[in-house]
Amino acid sequence: MSELSAALRRTIEQGFSYVRVRGEISGFKRHGSGHCYFALKDTDAVLDAVCWRGTALRLAIKPEDGMEVVCTGRLTTYPGRSKYQLVVDRIELAGIGALLKLLEERRQRLAAEGLFAEERKKRLPFLPLVIGVVTSPTGAVIRDILHRLNDRFPRHVLIWPVAVQGEGAAQQVAAAIQGFNRLVPGGKVPRPDLLIVARGGGSLEDLMAFNEEIVVRAAAASEIPLISAVGHETDTTLIDHASDRRAPTPTAAAEMAVPVRFDLIAEVDGKSMRLAGALSRLLGERRTRIEGLARGLPDPRGILDTARQRLDDRAERLLLGFRQLLAIRHHKLDSAGERLSCSALTNLVERARQRLDDAAPRLERAMARFIVHEQHRLASVGGRLETFHQTVTKALERGFALIRDAAGKVVISAEEIGPGDALNIEFHDGKVGVTADGKRPAAKPKKPGPPDQGSLL
Repeated sequence: MSELSAALRRTIEQGFSYVRVRGEISGFKRHGSGHCYFALKDTDAVLDAVCWRGTALRLAIKPEDGMEVVCTGRLTTYPGRSKYQLVVDRIELAGIGALLKLLEERRQRLAAEGLFAEERKKRLPFLPLVIGVVTSPTGAVIRDILHRLNDRFPRHVLIWPVAVQGEGAAQQVAAAIQGFNRLVPGGKVPRPDLLIVARGGGSLEDLMAFNEEIVVRAAAASEIPLISAVGHETDTTLIDHASDRRAPTPTAAAEMAVPVRFDLIAEVDGKSMRLAGALSRLLGERRTRIEGLARGLPDPRGILDTARQRLDDRAERLLLGFRQLLAIRHHKLDSAGERLSCSALTNLVERARQRLDDAAPRLERAMARFIVHEQHRLASVGGRLETFHQTVTKALERGFALIRDAAGKVVISAEEIGPGDALNIEFHDGKVGVTADGKRPAAKPKKPGPPDQGSLL
C-alpha cells in the first residue's frame, strides 16, 4: 500500500506541478503552527488546500471564508487519508469586483476606528526646511518631484527608497514612514518637516501595497504631516484617506509642499512698495498737520520776551518790598527800645530776685528730703551686698569655687569655655589662673534625686 501511495504521489506531482485554481474559500483555519488549511469550491467540486507557514506570511491578502480567489501552486497527495490537496504558493483575488469589495470592507473598518477623521489631519507647513520622500529611487516619480521642487523653491530632500509594488512593498513603505518619524530633531540626520509618499499610476493590483492596513496605520500615526501622491488623479487608495493631504499626482504633491519662490519675492517686493508708499503718505499727512498747528501757535520769542519783562518787574518790586519791610521792622524795634526805660528794667530785676528768695527755702527742703531718701536706699543696697558677700564667702569656705573668664565674667556652663581660654578660679583663700585644655566631658543625662547644695549665685 505504501508503494502504491508513493507511486500515485509521484504521478500527481509530476503531472500537476504548476496549476491555477479559481474557487471560493471555505472552512478556512489557521493552525497554531502558522499553517493555513482550507478548501476551494465551485458549483461542482471541492479541492482541499494547504498553505505552509512561510508562504502564509508572504501572502498579499488575508484569506477569509467566502472570498473568491485564484490559487497558484502544485497538487500532491496525503497518504494518511488517501486524498489529494493543493499546496498553495500564491493567492490572488478573482476579479476586480472581489478586490473592490475587500477594499471597501477594509475602508469601512478603518474609518470606524477614526483613522480617516478630519480632526486628526495636521496642517502642512508653509515652507518646510526638509522634505522626506518615500518612493522608488529608480522611477520617474522621484525625478518629477525633485524637478518641481527645484523650479518652485529648492529644499533639502531626503529619499527613503522602497519597493512600490509586489511582495514586501507594504512593509517597506510603512517602515519608511515610521523611520522618518523616529528621527530626532537636531540630530545628525535632519528630521523632515513634511513627508511625501509617492508612486506612479498602475492597475488596482499594482497599487495594492498602498491599500494594506499596515501602510494606512503608519500614515495615520505619523507625527510629521504627510501628503499621499499614489497613482493618477482617478486612482484612489486607502492611504489617501489616512494622509493629511491627497495629491492627484506626484508633481502636484511637490506643488503642495512648497510655494513658488519668485511669487513670494514678488509679493514681498509689492508689499514693501505698498508699505513705503503708505509710510510716505503718512509722513506727508503728519507734516501738513504739524505745519497747520504751528501756524495757529503764537511766536515763542514774543512769549519769552513778555515773560522776561514780567520777571524783571516782579524782581524789582520784590526788592523794594523787602527794603520797606526791613525799614518797618527797624522802626518797630526802635520804638520798643524807647518804651523800655531804665526804671522798668530795675523793677523787673527786683521782682525776679524776690521770686528767687521765696523759692530758695522750698528748694533746700526738697533737696534735704531727696538726700535722706537716697541715703536710705544706699544703706539698703549695702546691706544686701554685705549679706550676699557673706553667703559667697561661706560657700567658698565649704569647697565651692568661683570661675571667671579673662573679662571677669562669671562662667556658669562648660559650653562657654573654648580650648585655650584663660580662666581665673577664686577659692576662699585666694585666686588661681588656669588655661582650658579643650577636653569637654560628654553631658550625662540627669537622674532624679535629692536636691544638691544649690547654686552659688
